[in-house]
Amino acid sequence: MTDLQTRTTPGLDLAPIDLAAFPPNFAWGASTAAYQIEGAVSADGRTPSIWDTFSHLPGRVRDGDTGDIAADHYHRWEEDLDLVQQLGLPTYRFSLSWSRVQPTGRGPANQRGLDFYRRLVDGMLERGITPWLTLYHWDLPQELEDAGGWPARETAQRFADYAGLVVDALGDRVDDWTTLNEPWCSAFLGYGNGRHAPGRQDPAASLGAAHHLLLGHGLATQALRARGAERIGVTLNLYAVTPESERPGDREAARRVDGLHNRWFLDPLFRGSYPDDVRTDVGDLFSAEQPGDAHIIATPIDLLGVNYYTRLVTTATAYPGSATVGFGDLGLPRTSMGWEVDGSGLTEVLGRVGRDYTQIPLYVTENGAAFEDRVGPDGTVHDAARTEYIADHIAACAAARRDGVNLQGYFVWSLLDNFEWGQGYAKRFGLVYVDYGTQERIVKTSGRWFADLIRRHRGGLL
Repeated sequence: MTDLQTRTTPGLDLAPIDLAAFPPNFAWGASTAAYQIEGAVSADGRTPSIWDTFSHLPGRVRDGDTGDIAADHYHRWEEDLDLVQQLGLPTYRFSLSWSRVQPTGRGPANQRGLDFYRRLVDGMLERGITPWLTLYHWDLPQELEDAGGWPARETAQRFADYAGLVVDALGDRVDDWTTLNEPWCSAFLGYGNGRHAPGRQDPAASLGAAHHLLLGHGLATQALRARGAERIGVTLNLYAVTPESERPGDREAARRVDGLHNRWFLDPLFRGSYPDDVRTDVGDLFSAEQPGDAHIIATPIDLLGVNYYTRLVTTATAYPGSATVGFGDLGLPRTSMGWEVDGSGLTEVLGRVGRDYTQIPLYVTENGAAFEDRVGPDGTVHDAARTEYIADHIAACAAARRDGVNLQGYFVWSLLDNFEWGQGYAKRFGLVYVDYGTQERIVKTSGRWFADLIRRHRGGLL
């Protein structure tokens, strides 16, 4: 067992990590998303997405921030890939801007947009970095939203067509494909409570959106498979859900939350149907499913991405009559997002998926934390709390592997500080600090620590 606290970072309270639990080809990496880092929102034929529209509406994003410039990755991608290489990250997970590739969400591809991603992927391969491509990370072309958005069934087919355009252009360069990132957020934050783009508040529309996102995933998987894509999956944000007490009301709240957050997506993907108890919970609000949809949604996939940040602790006060579930207090440290740090929940989630749903390879495709980062007088960003968070969760991954979970990769969220959706630029998740005024990049001490861990694992220094 490797004690990172004593071997690499004296003075930090780091969980001991058994690096021998991870196979030699374990996929270490970091993740980003197009709208959060690219900027250049009208360059080379790109048209507005729902996040362009939403972020420009007064009061929707903290401090009135938008993704117009973000981390300017569109112009600084070579510098950013150099950072990935310098950190020794074997894999880089990124997403494409749908409206950069297909500005109206229909019809032929915008070759100038595809050329950017061709250059980006070629740059990764030249640097020995494995590209991990996500087709959709929440940035629906605005023209498709105007036609009904994800609550409209046609959007699922449009997504499959878009997937076909991308794989035709990049399928000879990319082996790992993810259709959707966190469809729960797209559906329920975008169309349910309106906290995310497009900002609609319609429970029935949110359930329809969730279904059509899953349907779009199935259709896109079929399109990718038909064109020879190597490995295809989807990424879900999953939670360990714990009742605050053993009181019946708290346990019932946990069942409801687990049902809509976790099982509403896992069950149709791996069991071919939505869970009966959640169908009963939502009643007539859910009417989007048509004959044959379940078979398409359950199209076999090769991998599952799991995004994990915290545990949900539920109380009876969350239901009925409230669409909001707050986090309970377990007395654990919290990030600047207010999320408790609970690595044991990640072990629990991975174990549940591997035990109850599937034996296909699992990947932690996002895991990370926001803290109040500052550049010190010496020009260094010391972020001990983030290093401790990552170490705690990598230790949780090792525990899951020792328990027999087929976990094959771990990606930190995020490579860069970026536009953090409704929080704008107020929250920083990056291994690399971004000065948004100058666009200077500074590798944080957590990034250096993560790079050292990867080097020691890949070098066999256990």
